[in-house]
Amino acid sequence: MGTAEEDYNFVFKVVLIGESGVGKTNLLSRFTRNEFNHDSRTTIGVEFSTRTIMVGNAIVKAQIWDTAGLERYRAITSAYYRGAVGALLVFDITKHQTYDVVERWLKELYDHAEATIVVMLVGNKTDLAQAREVPTEEAKMFAENNGLLFIETSALDSTNVEQAFETILRDIFNKVQKQQQRSPQDNAVSLSGENPHGTGQAGQEKRSCCISL
Repeated sequence: MGTAEEDYNFVFKVVLIGESGVGKTNLLSRFTRNEFNHDSRTTIGVEFSTRTIMVGNAIVKAQIWDTAGLERYRAITSAYYRGAVGALLVFDITKHQTYDVVERWLKELYDHAEATIVVMLVGNKTDLAQAREVPTEEAKMFAENNGLLFIETSALDSTNVEQAFETILRDIFNKVQKQQQRSPQDNAVSLSGENPHGTGQAGQEKRSCCISL
């Protein structure tokens, strides 16, 4: 359910990580604009899009950041991860080498992000099932052993794209709710110049994505 962009209670920054060519940009465009570009080019640097959805009884503005998986853009890493409360670690189910480096991406994420960040392992391109190289159970077991959420998607035919983003946003929201119950003091940090203490149209406080989970 989409709402007006200015009417929200929380902003959650979620980053997309993984090797170049696994479909991160098309997952972003499918979720935020319901678009798929067959001629999608390699992302240059960083870009982001937003979408506002209902999570529980709150209006959440998801700020989804997409970056190049290429080595030459690694200099932007620390700024990219700053303030992120969620991450989708994407690999291509038809290219085992993109799955082989998932552990390295996970280490980089934990080196630069908060230890409490919610991470989902995403096996993309299920529309190419006949060319699958990464068994579902193998990836699922890795996710379970490392405390990650797991899902398989297809940005091309929209399979599980909504579910992937909604699941991770709901998990983040639940953590924030628990944190607020433990500490009623709002220690949010404003993101992109937005005031985390502003009031939404619904009369509830807006809180930024930088809440410490």
